[in-house]
Amino acid sequence: EEVVYHPVKLSRNDLYRPPTAEELNQLKEAESLFHCSLLKMQMGELLKEVALSERRKQQIDSFIQTVTKLFQTVPDSPEVEVSDLSWLSGTVKVPFLLLPKITKGKFHMAPPASIDLIGSYPLGTCTKPHVMVDLAVTIPADVLHPKDVVNQRYPRKRALYLAGLAQYLTSSSDIGTMRYSCLHGNRLRPVLLLTPPKNSSSFTVRVHACPPPGFFKPSRFHPQRNNIRTEWYTGLQSSEPPTPHYNSSVLGDLLPRAHLQFLSAISSQCSAFADGVALLKVWLRQRELNQGTGCFNGFLASMLMAYLLTTHRISNTMTAYQLLRNSLNFLSTDLTVNGISLARDADSTAPTLAEFHSAFQVVFVDPSGHLNMCADMTACTYMQHEASVSMQFWDNPTVDGFHSLLMTPKPMIRTSDHVFLCELVKLQSSCKKLNLLSELMDHSGNYIHTALPFILSLLQQGLDQRIQLLTHSLSPDPESQWSVESEAPKYKAQPPLSFGLLFRPELAASVLERGPPADSPKAAEFRQLWGLRSELRRFQDGAITEAVLWDGESMCQKRLVPKQIITHLLQHADIPESCVRYVGAMVDDVIKSGSEVPSTGEEKSLAVVQSYDDLSRKLWRLEGLPLSITAVQGAHPALRYTQVFPPKPLKMDYSFFDKEKTCRSLVPKEGKPCPAYITPITICHMEGSGKWPNDRLAIRHIRAAFHIQLGELLRKHHKYTCRPCPTHLDVWKDGLVFRIQVAYHREPQVLRESVNPEGLLVVRDNEEAQALEMATIHKPLLTSTLHRLQQQHPCFGAVCRLAKRWLGAQLFSDDITEDSADLLVASLFLQPAPFTPPSPQVGFLRFLHLLSSFDWKNNPLVVNLNNQLIADYTEIKNGFMASRESLPVMFIATPKDKKLSMWTRRAPNVQMLQRVMMVAAESLKVLEQQLMDGNQIQDVKVVMRPPLEVYDAVIHLNPKQVPLLSQAVDPPSVTFSRGVMTGSAAQSGGSLPVIDYNPVSLYLAELREAFGDLALFFCDPYGGTVIAVLWKPKAFSPVPFKTSQVSARSVKVTGDEANTVPNVEAILEDFQIMGKGLVKSVEARTE
Repeated sequence: EEVVYHPVKLSRNDLYRPPTAEELNQLKEAESLFHCSLLKMQMGELLKEVALSERRKQQIDSFIQTVTKLFQTVPDSPEVEVSDLSWLSGTVKVPFLLLPKITKGKFHMAPPASIDLIGSYPLGTCTKPHVMVDLAVTIPADVLHPKDVVNQRYPRKRALYLAGLAQYLTSSSDIGTMRYSCLHGNRLRPVLLLTPPKNSSSFTVRVHACPPPGFFKPSRFHPQRNNIRTEWYTGLQSSEPPTPHYNSSVLGDLLPRAHLQFLSAISSQCSAFADGVALLKVWLRQRELNQGTGCFNGFLASMLMAYLLTTHRISNTMTAYQLLRNSLNFLSTDLTVNGISLARDADSTAPTLAEFHSAFQVVFVDPSGHLNMCADMTACTYMQHEASVSMQFWDNPTVDGFHSLLMTPKPMIRTSDHVFLCELVKLQSSCKKLNLLSELMDHSGNYIHTALPFILSLLQQGLDQRIQLLTHSLSPDPESQWSVESEAPKYKAQPPLSFGLLFRPELAASVLERGPPADSPKAAEFRQLWGLRSELRRFQDGAITEAVLWDGESMCQKRLVPKQIITHLLQHADIPESCVRYVGAMVDDVIKSGSEVPSTGEEKSLAVVQSYDDLSRKLWRLEGLPLSITAVQGAHPALRYTQVFPPKPLKMDYSFFDKEKTCRSLVPKEGKPCPAYITPITICHMEGSGKWPNDRLAIRHIRAAFHIQLGELLRKHHKYTCRPCPTHLDVWKDGLVFRIQVAYHREPQVLRESVNPEGLLVVRDNEEAQALEMATIHKPLLTSTLHRLQQQHPCFGAVCRLAKRWLGAQLFSDDITEDSADLLVASLFLQPAPFTPPSPQVGFLRFLHLLSSFDWKNNPLVVNLNNQLIADYTEIKNGFMASRESLPVMFIATPKDKKLSMWTRRAPNVQMLQRVMMVAAESLKVLEQQLMDGNQIQDVKVVMRPPLEVYDAVIHLNPKQVPLLSQAVDPPSVTFSRGVMTGSAAQSGGSLPVIDYNPVSLYLAELREAFGDLALFFCDPYGGTVIAVLWKPKAFSPVPFKTSQVSARSVKVTGDEANTVPNVEAILEDFQIMGKGLVKSVEARTE
């Protein structure tokens, strides 16, 4: 039945009632705290979304009661040795790796002494989506012995007790699934996970076994005391090293109830406590910091909030928004140097902060003063970096703060510039090589956590200035759950360890590592670190120092210098290169060219720009022109470093061509493959004067005269081969072709003016004037702006090239044009929040994410070029909302174009944009799996191969006549000679080659002109050998017969009506005829 809403009838008094004190408070708060009241509402909505509903709470309460009743009826069992597992039935296993096999002690099952709720659920800070309810089950005192602290006796009894509970529950129908897991990845603290029989996914109950309160003395767990005897662990007599990590694991089981009491007391004083913790948990989850070993979990988030409240850094009256903000502000300080403690008046046996710091990397002491709650955390957990990045963009009015802070997921592969994965098997030998036996004993044999801090410090030392940040993955919790019927998984069963690197762009790609002077005491240390790679070198400033020179000629090789460094450093830890998978530039292959030195285009772009600069200087200095040259501006993508394959200087092979005498041009011989494609690089220059005529035809004539004279002057002074045309002048220089167009700034205006029959001047906008304005004003301006962006961010061009290569490969390059793609990528560099400006591969992943997840329907994408927009954001957004219907589907606003989005005015349309978004989302998913999962077959080109099954017909082209064949994603093994020789091109002179001749694009233009009303045509402009055809559904509805509309249609007569429908067979035959010599075959896919 439908619910009908009626407007609430308010009396006149109610309607104009003055606001209450609370409403006034809220209004004041929204005004003073948020850039806009929208943020306050968004946070409110988010909190509603993650809070537990009343229905869910009732389900949890009833399930907890059921479980409690079951636990109270656990039967007693006879006493046996701890190592004797015969009392357990065959199916249920113990969730513990029993190494060494035997330890002393007796064990028997008995019903728990008490059962309590602990953790976030009773505190009210439990949030969706993964709802975990913690239940503490107290092991009866007679099962334990005060000396069980030693040699893993207590952890083993705890694991046996959980196995006993699991065995008893297997027979009950009130329990759904039962699994084991480890608390935050700590193998000494297994827990039992229970779900209710139906709707198993909605919540999980986590059962912890604990000793009775106060059963062990906290002073036994001092970080400098030993509780694992070397003789028991290794069988060898030796000194007893301290075991701080083992001690804190056991001590953690003693205190959960005390922690709950402490947090309840704090949260009762601060009304927004639960909401503040919920927001902080969302922030942590989006950054993948809230699960795994050494994570910053929800419990620590609550404790941090409590610390800030007890030290009066935040007050009890603050809102959730302020609590989150202050917590992040505090987290951006360093806890590895100055630890913090919640202990107010700890007893005399409690360790000091300095003692904690000597044993652990990060220190945050609980209220008892004995336990470091961050014991497992390494200094490289990138909390501090993430918090400071969040604080930087929080107040920036140009960034959607809410979205960046709480709604954007930040997986490591999209956050770090480079990632590398390390196989776990080798970490066992690393522990031996680094001589970490006592640490291994402290971690109870967990060689991953033992070796990790040492590997991290080694990498930090070697990469030093090149990186801003080194992080590592926290092995995730969900994968470390296992069934109660299987053995505890071995350490090597975990997914490989991944490390993330965030570079300083100016230093990361340097091939020289300059060390200390040869006679300084640090030189020996430097030589020890770099081994045979280190050598003495003399520098230009006269200094003689140790130095390491890494391999790398082109920019894309230099970007992988960190890979060489890491491979070298890991040999110190006995990890061979074969065990490291480096994910740094795997996607770059699709834009690489060059056989001797592979390059991703930076060097070629630079050569083009240098040649262009030289030509523009020569143009400025030309004398003998009737008007002076006022500006030379490049408009071609190669001049902003974003051309996918920049033009390369060519040396022509004259034997391939016939020479055409009159205009000194080369013409390919009959039967040869299509000659190499030579792109003209367009530049235009402006001259202003009152002498220009006001008639469009006269302007064209004068322009042609200019082109002829410019050509003659360039030939006379600089010996360049030139060919003037009415619209442009082609100049052959340095093996490149530059196309010069003389532009007159008033010409677009002249094109808009016309005189009507009454003799009045009418100004009307038209396509021709817009196109001219685009070519002579907007494109050169965009090129110079993006050129400047490339100077600030050296990776900008490479990300553009990857993005446009993907758009081309997926056949979208006609819908998202070069300029639109460049602007989309520019937005990733100008507003990277919540990230930092990317390196090429990460930039490409973020480009796919932006395309697939941006809300194009309701938001304009604002690209703040040159930081010219400050207060215009609201104006752009309001203008966009007001005229949404008439604006392009994909709206990109720039400082010079706030209202129209001229770059996307013609394309894409709604259907194409949806298709692009869908393919981008799928590509992103596949690519991230490919990069992070070492078990898959490594082929990142999968995302560059378009799915052809969605098209109605496919035209296959003859590769011999596709001039850009070598740029294809999968280039064929057979290559064709295209009239080009190896060697450097001559600077001037020589005959003019065939320019701008690409049969594929010419054929496409003919197809669109002839059949554009019936079908859409798609092709990869970079060496694609297929053209995909999609019929337009509207074109296939029958139309009444007319003699003027019979082309490509067949007549069908039904009764006394004659209708026409498109004649598909004839059209496909036409495709073949029109493309004679270029088309190999036409394949119809659909009936």
